[in-house]
Amino acid sequence: MTSGTKQGLLERLEQGPVICAEGYLFECERRGYLQAGAFVPEVVLEHPEVVTELHREFVHAGSDVVEAFTYYAHREKLRIIGKEDLLEELNRRALELAREVADETGALFAGDLSNTNLFSPDDESRRTVRAMFEEQATWAIEAGVDFVIAETFSYVEEALIALDVIRQTGVPAVVTLALHREPETREGLSPAEACKRLEDAGADVVGLNCIRGPRTMLPHVEAIRSAVTCYVAALPVPYRTHEQQPTFQSLRDPEFDGQPFPTALDPFTCNRFELAEFGAAALALGVHYLGICCGAGPHHIRSLAEAVGRTPPASRYTADMSKHAYLGTDPSLRRENQEYAEQL
Repeated sequence: MTSGTKQGLLERLEQGPVICAEGYLFECERRGYLQAGAFVPEVVLEHPEVVTELHREFVHAGSDVVEAFTYYAHREKLRIIGKEDLLEELNRRALELAREVADETGALFAGDLSNTNLFSPDDESRRTVRAMFEEQATWAIEAGVDFVIAETFSYVEEALIALDVIRQTGVPAVVTLALHREPETREGLSPAEACKRLEDAGADVVGLNCIRGPRTMLPHVEAIRSAVTCYVAALPVPYRTHEQQPTFQSLRDPEFDGQPFPTALDPFTCNRFELAEFGAAALALGVHYLGICCGAGPHHIRSLAEAVGRTPPASRYTADMSKHAYLGTDPSLRRENQEYAEQL
């Protein structure tokens, strides 16, 4: 199935929730194919089979979107590691890998623009980041993407520049902001006000992604839903952030004498049921573009999808403890196993 014969993003959103799996940086790092720190997705060129397999696993688990792994594949990140010459090759290859899986599965094919870490509110910075977005967007459109995601922006103005670039291509735009400790953008805008500005500028979907876990993202998502009329996105990180430590960078582990973010977050990981609860709660608020960001695993995506009424292929293997040797309730289990279970 090609992208030209399937329903587009907006048509799918009209019919119900759309699931978008993110988290490629963390997952490839956990698997030993990407270096934490710079977080540049060189794996696209060095081990493309790993990226392709992860695309397939996420679709199998319920993702409606195959997002090209071009997060942090912009000119500035590659300059930092001395490989700016690989910029175009890396982007085009990432898009090619994503398109192959989207075509074979019927999933939507998305391009991706991300925060640059260069933006400041001055003319030189504006020109620099626009040029970076334009070259990546050009490659995405040439690859035939169904829409483009612009994500993880702390500055609304940087997000607006990315949005303007996407709008000039003519494809739908999903634009998501990231909230740090202070629940506002770098300009001091509330998430609701910021997303209203993005909607007014022509974004098709607005919302939040990354940095905050389900518990500390959901209240802001609710405020955004009340402030805008377009579709709303919510893609938290799967970590147990809370009021005192609202971001995954701010989490602290009393058992670990070090900085948990980004490589020692394991004790804070949400289980699949917590992500399912988030998905159901967000959908009840009227949020239709749902996903999970850095730290997501396919089991999280499956639970999220099931929580909003979907039955992905991976649901064939959803846990059924009734036949477990010690925890099961099936009559065929031996009595002694059931007695043992009662003692657990």
